[in-house]
Amino acid sequence: QVQLVESGGGLVQAGGSLRLSCTASGRTFSQYGIGWFRQAPGKERELVAAISWSGPSTHYADSVKGRFAISRDNARMTVYLQMNSLKPEDTAVYYCAADRAFGVLRDYPRAIRYWGQGTQVTVSS
Repeated sequence: QVQLVESGGGLVQAGGSLRLSCTASGRTFSQYGIGWFRQAPGKERELVAAISWSGPSTHYADSVKGRFAISRDNARMTVYLQMNSLKPEDTAVYYCAADRAFGVLRDYPRAIRYWGQGTQVTVSS
């Protein structure tokens, strides 16, 4: 079993940066792919970025390519989402999620087993 806790959200001006962290508990963390999702008010949850358990495979939403970067440190049981050049439309609650199958993170989010509680990111114009 994996428990996930997000941190690093906050209020930032457009053009600024934030780094989100997703810290896990559970001895099998390194066997899980991790995804960052976001949900804005009145909108559906969307995948922002995902990384496979070993790190070589990553996926980004088109809207964040070139601005966001996902990375992981299995020794620290933490996955990071570096967000640069933030825009007001990036405002949302950001969640991290874990699943053994990278494809599930990318294509079948309703089947994801483990979710964090979310952290708010607000980008002011």
